[in-house]
Amino acid sequence: MSDAVLVLNAGSSNLKYSLHAVATRRGGAEPQLASILHGQVEDPDPRASLGAIRAALPSGARLIAVGHRVVHGGLRYEQPVRVDADVLRELERLEPLAPLHQPHQLAAIRAVAAAAPELPQVACFDTAFHRSQPALAQAFALPRAFADEGVRRYGFHGLSYEYIASALPRLAPQLAGARVVVAHLGNGASLCALRGGRSVATTMGLSALDGLVMGTRPGALDPGVLLYLMRQHGLGVAALEELLYQRSGLLGVSGISSDMRELLASADPRAREAVELFVYRVGRELGSMAAALGGLDALVFTGGIGEHAPEIRARVCRGAAWLGVHLDGAANQRGDACISPRGSPASAWVVPTDENRMIALHVWRLLFAAPGRR
Repeated sequence: MSDAVLVLNAGSSNLKYSLHAVATRRGGAEPQLASILHGQVEDPDPRASLGAIRAALPSGARLIAVGHRVVHGGLRYEQPVRVDADVLRELERLEPLAPLHQPHQLAAIRAVAAAAPELPQVACFDTAFHRSQPALAQAFALPRAFADEGVRRYGFHGLSYEYIASALPRLAPQLAGARVVVAHLGNGASLCALRGGRSVATTMGLSALDGLVMGTRPGALDPGVLLYLMRQHGLGVAALEELLYQRSGLLGVSGISSDMRELLASADPRAREAVELFVYRVGRELGSMAAALGGLDALVFTGGIGEHAPEIRARVCRGAAWLGVHLDGAANQRGDACISPRGSPASAWVVPTDENRMIALHVWRLLFAAPGRR
């Protein structure tokens, strides 16, 4: 029988999961983690989903803990934390900042607590990685009273960026202390500027709406647009929230789909315009990330689009030639790890992310790494 950590990532209509067997090494070194099961359950009821997941677990696996991706940790949580009643109440307070994600993730935590109260649970936050940013990078130009109550730039996709920051030095040791921009491009999309593996700036802010064009979210938007929609179209908070989270982005511009694969395959000019806007905004925000770093040594693509859409990578790299990014077209089409030619002033990479592995590792470190904790 092997010890295993279950990782859950709850969404509005499904629950993604993975199971990681833990083999502890001697001498206190990091454990060997082997992903032995992964999938998703298409059921909005977290208790039903959890039951289906437990039925799918291998008979030889002994669950020792559950780790959860939680989008928003606010100001309080800079590191993963073991969940108790006080933690759960604090995370419920943050639901308005991540209404698409946080309620479902907390529902999954409650479902596990009800079904298996003996299992320790750990919340791992997408915001935590960005707390290393300078205070100026986290600030809005609003009255200080709002900042004091937590209205500031948090950033997201932190677990993905943390994984890339840990994997990149093994892949390219010369980049360990370098100025790197990671492009996490998918249905949700953002950029993160890394210096020495730490977050310096990122494109998302208080919520997961800011920055790049996304599948159904608009990215950076003049606040005056919201005032206009409220005054001229009578949109209230609920209608604005639905518009910004569900009907904008690639879907809104194209009127066809939020899926980049469908848009790239379409001959419809609206699809072409949506793709062009996506690439343009990546390029513009890439310039801002390079400015925060004072230059660029490497550009890393990850996420569903970043890992699987060579055409998007090629367009972004062409637009970033002024930053020294050159593209090896054949390597890009193959999906090689390095997609820039030798000698390129700024190298380009494709690095698959693994947020679940990062969560499993955090669970082990928090609960079992310290002497005497097992």
